[in-house]
Amino acid sequence: MKSKKPTVCEQLRLENQLCFPLYAAARQVVNMYTPYLKPLGLTYTQYLVFLVLGEYGEMKVSEIGGELLLDNGTLSPMLKKLEKEGFIVRTRSSEDERIVMISLTDKGAELYESLADIPEKVGSCVCMDKEKAETLYTLLYELLDAQKAKE
Repeated sequence: MKSKKPTVCEQLRLENQLCFPLYAAARQVVNMYTPYLKPLGLTYTQYLVFLVLGEYGEMKVSEIGGELLLDNGTLSPMLKKLEKEGFIVRTRSSEDERIVMISLTDKGAELYESLADIPEKVGSCVCMDKEKAETLYTLLYELLDAQKAKE
């Protein structure tokens, strides 16, 4: 038995959704990193962890999660894996043992330094002129900042 096709609602058309082009573009951009990260044994999310640890040094797990907008359920298994691979060290804070601090090991710092050319390589794959890319970057951070302000 054939099911009845519902009446199309304009507000439900895929082309009218802000979420879809954001989602699809994000997936495509993340996929551009794969050829550069896979040989290093890194996922895109692990790459982001390296970026924040390289920039800020030792951080609380909650601070990493805050910077990357990731919850502990996503972050903790990833950090355990990076620790097992010798890239990071997890230690308890001497001030409050409930707080776990994360820092790069020497091996992790070496890997971090080897990531320096990836942004340029990926940037050369983006099919958008520099001015439009800068505008998109600004608009996306405006969206993120507005959402953070609501929380």
